[in-house]
Amino acid sequence: MMRVTTTYIIAVATLVIFIGCAWGLADNTLTPSEQKAGWRLLFDGKTLNGWQATGNPEGWAVQDGTIANMLRGGGNIATKEQFSNFTLAFEFKLEKGVNSGLWLRWANLRDPVQTAIEIQILDSYGRNKPDKHDMGAMYDCQAPFRPAYKPAGEWNKMAVTCRDNLIWVDLNGKRINYINLDRWTKPHQNPDGTPNKFDTAYKDMSRTGYIGFQDHGGKIWIKNIKIRPLPSRSE
Repeated sequence: MMRVTTTYIIAVATLVIFIGCAWGLADNTLTPSEQKAGWRLLFDGKTLNGWQATGNPEGWAVQDGTIANMLRGGGNIATKEQFSNFTLAFEFKLEKGVNSGLWLRWANLRDPVQTAIEIQILDSYGRNKPDKHDMGAMYDCQAPFRPAYKPAGEWNKMAVTCRDNLIWVDLNGKRINYINLDRWTKPHQNPDGTPNKFDTAYKDMSRTGYIGFQDHGGKIWIKNIKIRPLPSRSE
């Protein structure tokens, strides 16, 4: 009896480990611990349910379990749902030289530049001193602290948290940017006095909006897109 019991325990433990590994490795799925922590998928790996293109609907498609930018002129792609405070996590890879971007709290789908905050997604591998237009920058406003991007064609993991006036960006396990929107008090001007292109001071930007990715004429693939809503810091 003891031998059977021991064998059974070992078999069950092996099965649990196997299932756990499968959960951890499968794309576009959530682990039980992620579900318990309040994460939800924004992409099922099979369809574009929950997403909308702002241009040619054929410009974005599901390709091998990713959302892929298929042609120039497809426009941007955005969630159909709007979000306020959250952590967004996803994986992406780019073709060499490609420029894209992550739109946050995007208020007007016809005008992402002036009604969304853009975190730059750009093939800027090898730049040791990234600027306000390199990977992980708050575009035209604040450069990332350090480079953490992998070469074009390799998968990167990005996590962005928006909580009231604060935004922080992690790339491949490193904190690369931390932004206090309340420091941007004037249109067209950064806190250090340098100019930017935005008609609205970032402290006055909408704190609720869509999440999206930019079509800038090059190939980007995105997968494992998940979000965890967060309470306001005042709650």
